[in-house]
Formats: sequence, C-alpha cells, structure tokens
Amino acid sequence: MTSHTAGRDRSRGDARAHLAAAHAGKGQSPLVRIALFSLRHPWQASFAIGATIVASVLQLLIPRLLGHAVDQAQGILTTAGEGAEQALFWSAMTLLAVSVARGVFTLLQNYFSESVGHHVGYELRLAFYDKVQKLSYSYHDKIHTGDLITMGLLDLDGVRMFFATGMVRVVLLSVLIGVGAYMLLTTDVVLGLLALSFVPFVAWRSSVAQLTLRATWIALQDKLSGLTRVMEENLGGIRVVRAFSAQDFELAKFDDASRAALELSHQRVDVRVRNTSAMTFSFFAAMGLVLWFGGNKVIAGEMSVGTLASFLTFMTILQMPVRQLGLMVNSFARASICGDRLFSFFDEPLAIDDAPGATDLVVGEGTLRFDDVHFTYPGATHPTLDGVSFEARAGQTVGIVGAPGAGKSTLAHLIPRFYDIDSGSITLDGQDVSKVTLQSLRRAVAVVQQDTFLFTTTIENNIAYGDPWSKETKIEKAAESAQLHNYIMGLPAGYDTVVGERGVSLSGGQRQRLSIARSLVLKPAVMVFDDSTAAIDAGTEHRIRSAIRRYAKDRVTLVISHRLSSLLHADTILFLEDGKIVEQGSHEELLALGGRYRALYELQTRPVEDIELGSAAQ
Repeated sequence: MTSHTAGRDRSRGDARAHLAAAHAGKGQSPLVRIALFSLRHPWQASFAIGATIVASVLQLLIPRLLGHAVDQAQGILTTAGEGAEQALFWSAMTLLAVSVARGVFTLLQNYFSESVGHHVGYELRLAFYDKVQKLSYSYHDKIHTGDLITMGLLDLDGVRMFFATGMVRVVLLSVLIGVGAYMLLTTDVVLGLLALSFVPFVAWRSSVAQLTLRATWIALQDKLSGLTRVMEENLGGIRVVRAFSAQDFELAKFDDASRAALELSHQRVDVRVRNTSAMTFSFFAAMGLVLWFGGNKVIAGEMSVGTLASFLTFMTILQMPVRQLGLMVNSFARASICGDRLFSFFDEPLAIDDAPGATDLVVGEGTLRFDDVHFTYPGATHPTLDGVSFEARAGQTVGIVGAPGAGKSTLAHLIPRFYDIDSGSITLDGQDVSKVTLQSLRRAVAVVQQDTFLFTTTIENNIAYGDPWSKETKIEKAAESAQLHNYIMGLPAGYDTVVGERGVSLSGGQRQRLSIARSLVLKPAVMVFDDSTAAIDAGTEHRIRSAIRRYAKDRVTLVISHRLSSLLHADTILFLEDGKIVEQGSHEELLALGGRYRALYELQTRPVEDIELGSAAQ
C-alpha cells in the first residue's frame, strides 16, 4: 500500500511540475514556449546540438579532403611518384576516418534529438491529462471529447517532434550554409556566389510554403477533429446504430468527413511537393553554373580539378538539407499551430479550483445548508436555481421532486462544486464549500447519478474505485447493501469478473446498483442519489433503501426521483419548479396541502381509467 501511495503521489507531483512548465513563457509565441519546454532537458539538448555542429563541420571537411585527393591522384598520373601514392593513401584513410566520425556524430544527433522529443512528449501527455482532470464541468459542457482526443494526440505529437525536425535542422543548415559559404567565398568569390545563388530563392519559397502550410494545417486539424468526433460518437452509440440499422448512414457520414480530410491532405502534399521541386531545381541550376564556369577556369589553368571537385561535392552534400528544407518549414508551421492550440488549452483558467488558503473540510455534525442559492448556467438567460434555501441534518433524508428542468440535478451538482453558485452560500457544518479543498469536499460528498459509468476492469475494482485499498469485506458489504452481492457471487469469477466497456455486460439496474455500492464504500458525509434507482424494480429499490438507512443514521441523504414511491420515507420533500422551492414538507403534509405534490402523487397512483374518466367529467 505504501509503495502504491508513494507512486501515486510521485505521479501527481510530476504532472503538476510538467503543467507548471507548460505555463512557462505564457504570452510568448508557441515556438518560443516549445523551445523553452524542450530545453528543460539541457544535457540531452546540448549533446544533440553539439553533435549536430560537429557532424556538420566534419561533413564540410569532406569536400576539401576529396578535392585534395583528386589533385593528388592527378599528380600521380603526371609524375608517377611513390611519395604521391602514399600521400593519396593517407588522404583516403583521412577521408574515411572523417566520414566514419561524421556518421557517429550524426547517430548521436539523431539519438539525443529523439530522446528530447520523447521526454517532451511524455511530460506534455502527463501535463495534458492532469489538466483534463482539473477542468470543470462547464468546460466539458462546451467542448467535444473528440476535440480533446485530437489535441492530446495530433497536436501534442506536432509539438513533440519540433526539437528534432525544427530546432536541430536549423542548426544543421546554419552551419552547413554559413561555414560552407565562408569556405567557398574565401576560395573563389565568383564561383562561391554561383554555388550559393540558389539560397535566396529557397528562402523565398520557404516563406511562401510556411504561410500556406500554416493555413492548411489549421483547416486540416479542424477536419481531423470532426473525423474523431464522428468516430467517437459512432463507437459510443454502436448499439443504437445497430438497433436502427443505420450502418450505411454512419459509413456515409464517416466517408464524407474522411474524404474532406483527404482532399485537404492532398492540397498540403501538393504545396509541399511543388515548393520542394522548385527549390531542388534551383539547386541543380546553380550546380550547372558552377560546373560551366569552374570547368572553363580549369581549362584556362586558373583552378585545379580538385578545387572544382570540392565545390561540386559541397553542393552535393548540401542537396540533402535543401530537400529537407520543405520538411523543416512544415515542422515550423505544424509546431506553431499545434503549439498554439495546446498551450491555449494549458492556459485555460480553471473555473473550479481551490480558493487561496483553502483548508480541508472537517465533518462534525454533518449539517448541510443551502442559503438563498442562485445559479445560472454559462450562456443561459434563465436562472436554473432561484433563491433555494433549506437545511438537512445528519440522519435526515431529503427528497427532491419536480418536473424535468426544474433544477434537481443542478442542485445535486452544486454540493460537491461541480459548478460554482452565483450568489448565496452552501455550507457543510458551517464551512462554505467554496473555501475548502476540492479533494476533501468530494470525498465527503458522493453523488450517484442515473447515467452510471463503469470502467473496463473487474467488478471489485469498479466498486473500490474511490478507495482502491478497501478491504474485501468492506467492498462486499457495500455490494450487499446495493443488493448486488448475490448476483456477483453467481458469476464464474465472482468479484474478479471483468465488465465490458462502460459496463455493457451488465443490465441498467445492475450498473446503477454497482454505482451505489461504489459510493457506499466511501462512507461520505452527504449521499446524493440523483434518480439512481430509475432502472431498478420497486422490490429491489425497497430493499436498497432499507439497507441504506443503516448508512444514513449519521449522514445527510438527498434523494432525487421522478418516482414518488422512492420519496415516501423522506423526512422532508422539496418540490422544485422553475428553480424555486414551491412546496416543502413531509409526504403527509404535502398531501394535506393539496397542491402540486398531491396532483403528481394522484397522477402516479390512480389508475389510468380513473384519470381519463375524471378528465372527461370535467
């Protein structure tokens, strides 16, 4: 247990450190922020950049050595001296040694560049996941899951690759062109200018390509996000698709989204190929000029064959980086867009967070109080809760009923601060829930919702999700109270049975009972059942309520239900309408009041024939 706890705390600490690093450089350009994040691994980055410089310098020595060897070979042909042959042999050995050394340093460059990229990817993934866990319900209400998946995969990968495909390539080209230009110009100014004549054209075409690729990458990201949304919705609703035989419709919808992304990808390939071809053509044109003018100088005796060979060899070596220049431009464009989206996500302010100086919630008597609570969803024009006030003490059960949209579930979500109220206060034992730590609050408040979510793991792990180190007896006791233990023991693997994705191997009622058991394991100070027995038959629900009463003796219980039979045992029933409590009292008191609650009760208990006859008589 201790090692698991230490590992969990270490992961949480690492994630927070990486998230803080992702915030560094806020307000600067995405490329600067990516560079700062990459340089958090100084020794790997230093080795990568250092190896790149050394490999580039060694690569620039090869043309000089080759030209010198050509002149030596020519000398052998004219003089046939033994010393010239030995000199040529050592020149060849030197050339071989320099080539091997260049290969070794290139290997080190690639290794450490990829090492930095993979470290950045790991840390950004951890920071991204940590940020997702912290974002409020209101953020998830306005963004699609598919967009987050795309951001966590494609955008993150574009940022991860920038060090190797962007920053290191900039160093490589700078050394090759800068030092190489100096070496060529100091050898022969005219021939050097001809050899470098393609550089301005390449710089111009690169700028054009970067702007075009930047725009198309934004559009492609949107298309891929749409494609991910279609796939995610189809997989999530696969049973509905099969039930309505809508496979052809879904396939056509996916094909349209995929085709749109494919067409945009073709446009991007076309832009990249056209610009790379133009840059390569300019390179060969410059090489032709060097060969023409250099050849004339050799014929005139103004230049040796070896010097001309060194010029041509240098240009041949430079051909590879020129071909990769389009990829480097694409890397800059992609990293800029991906970084902008990813860092905008990291910079998203947390709507729900611990207040400065927040302390852990200390539960004593367990009194829950709503005092003139007002709440409106972001973007909504009509308040969802309007001046709600009530009090519930430990051992009391409060029933909440009302028409759909009356604010019942919203009331439940405000207690653990899934949303923050606009005005008023919610207190637990006199402690304002907005001023205590979220972790302590949410361990004290358990909300069991109608739409349950189960993980693809064993039944035991699903029940113990809130407290993974619960003892087996505690898990089984919670399952017994939820009327699920006998069913589980009838399974071949018992509590070790693995439920399917989202619990599809269980019925709706079984999933709800498992969700109830998961909350009972925590023994919270406040239990909220948000229509959590809607899929359970009346007999099983009655047994669950009877078992839960043992837990409810020293804690507050809120029961939200459309089925009034679930609320008959409640000490107090609140009837919500348009976000206001319009009726309040026990079951008998509300029946005697003869208002909305009584009308709803008669609607649910009287036979349909009596209701129809009564309506006809009126």
